[in-house]
Amino acid sequence: MEQKSQFIGQSGAFLDAVERASRAAPMARPVLVIGERGTGKELIAERLHRLSDRWEEPLVIMNCAALPETLIEAELFGHEQGAFTGATRAREGRFEEADRGTLFLDELGTLSMGAQERLLRAVEYGEVTRIGSSRPTRVDVRIVAATNEDLQAKAERGEFRADLLDRLSFEVITLPPLRVREGDIEVLADYFGRRMAAELGWEQWPGFADHIAKDMEQHPWPGNVRELRNVVERAVYRWDNWEHPIGEVVFDPFDSPWKPLTSPAQRPQQSEPTSPAPTPPTPRLDKIDDLRGAVDAHERTIVEHALGANRWNQRQTAKALGLSYDQLRHCIKKHGLMQDDG
Repeated sequence: MEQKSQFIGQSGAFLDAVERASRAAPMARPVLVIGERGTGKELIAERLHRLSDRWEEPLVIMNCAALPETLIEAELFGHEQGAFTGATRAREGRFEEADRGTLFLDELGTLSMGAQERLLRAVEYGEVTRIGSSRPTRVDVRIVAATNEDLQAKAERGEFRADLLDRLSFEVITLPPLRVREGDIEVLADYFGRRMAAELGWEQWPGFADHIAKDMEQHPWPGNVRELRNVVERAVYRWDNWEHPIGEVVFDPFDSPWKPLTSPAQRPQQSEPTSPAPTPPTPRLDKIDDLRGAVDAHERTIVEHALGANRWNQRQTAKALGLSYDQLRHCIKKHGLMQDDG
């Protein structure tokens, strides 16, 4: 089986999770992988499969949240011709497809109680019965399941079968979020950046400017590695000069002063007090023939006054002006504004 990606990282928490997956791989027992979105749960499933005796057999992947509840059981266990409206032919399910291999069930917590009951029986007895059939089929499948939910809490509330949770948790591997993986952000950003630069045909990889590297370290990364990859690749392809370190990065591509607001409740609220942007002197347009020059001059004056009023705290200044942090940094670079240390 070809590996889709590779593990990048050096933090202790990350390496511990990878090592636990490597140790569990040879065991033909169920493994439950827990982690936030974008932490690499599917990569762990791939590792568990590739390092097992089943590596030459299929690794079948099913996202339990991607299908309506009415189709989940048919997808898992298959169906016979005429079992329901639209079943024009018999079809084997994911369990039969994964026979002698590995079945990766992502978003496990979204399964209905009915599907959970049938899944428990399949895991317990190694048998599946297609929808519309009374004849069970034996299957030899290694289950790897993943979730970003607290299944123990759901089980206590009666929203998830406790016996199924027990059956699937021979080993539980909890993946650390990127924000606690000390040192890995820099390593991953460099890896994704170099790969994107090569794709664009750059002659060299300039790296990131120091302030950008610092901003990435301080970002909370709610989307984890997947979000980091998008941010880095977007920054690389938008950068025009590969001879200089990348000096701009956009964390939220949806952030825009022209973003449509559908209700007053969506309007941005200031979460902390900021110094109001003072009213700067209006440029005398009778002395400026170029309208664009007049607008740029007025913009520079506004930004410069606001920076001074907020003691060059760029995040507070951005809030005072109603701009995103990235938009303010663009204005600072555009107008060549420098903090006066004197």
